[in-house]
Amino acid sequence: MSRIISFRGKIADLAQDTIVLHTNNGSIGYRVVNFKIMSSAPGVDLQESVVKIFKIPQTAVDALVDFSDNTLIAVAYLETHGEPWYTDSDQIFFDNEIFNQDLYLTHKDVAVGTAINYYLELEQMPLDLNENTVATLKDIRNLA
Repeated sequence: MSRIISFRGKIADLAQDTIVLHTNNGSIGYRVVNFKIMSSAPGVDLQESVVKIFKIPQTAVDALVDFSDNTLIAVAYLETHGEPWYTDSDQIFFDNEIFNQDLYLTHKDVAVGTAINYYLELEQMPLDLNENTVATLKDIRNLA
């Protein structure tokens, strides 16, 4: 039986936030079902933000997006120019990825360094021993 859990927050420019999901035995898995970002001052600030979600901590925060990075599970982009009709956004998440460890959000605003709000929904599901082993081994391999 699965259920939806949500997380929301505000992340500063060049910051990394951790969403704690790990358990002692790794028997609970997660999958991204929704990911949105919104300016902290809609219609006012100039903003060009990239928020990325990774399965491992990042050593650097940037606005570069690389879909071949197997630790990247979601990315959102927001561009606004101080007027509501000049807003553009896009969100992409890889909903086939099941994970059982913490997530790491990064934010880079290439315009003026403004903070941004995020909203993340995850489907939470029990993992059997085989699924648990696969998810854990993938996470271990990503750390290597």
